[in-house]
Amino acid sequence: MMIETTGNSLIWLMLAMALVTLATRWGGVYVMSMVPIGPRGQRFIEGMSGSVLIALLAPMAVKGDVGAQCGLLATALAMLACRKPMVAITAGVCAAAVARQVFV
Repeated sequence: MMIETTGNSLIWLMLAMALVTLATRWGGVYVMSMVPIGPRGQRFIEGMSGSVLIALLAPMAVKGDVGAQCGLLATALAMLACRKPMVAITAGVCAAAVARQVFV
């Protein structure tokens, strides 16, 4: 099955994807507002974000190019040094850009 992705159909496709994403996010918040969360569930939710982040970053750290690895290292070091996410993100992006210019 081929989806036409030219002209207005691409805009409609993007709109449909945005609406589905919005509906699932709002729906999840709505459903979870009716579910009582105990201390064990709270700990699970708090730990889930960190594990998802590690699952996304670990493959990049192992198999990523030099730019990705330098960016991850700079982000981690900046976060440990100043504890400000925007500074750490900026350091990581700059380090990745410089490493890709130098090593590629």
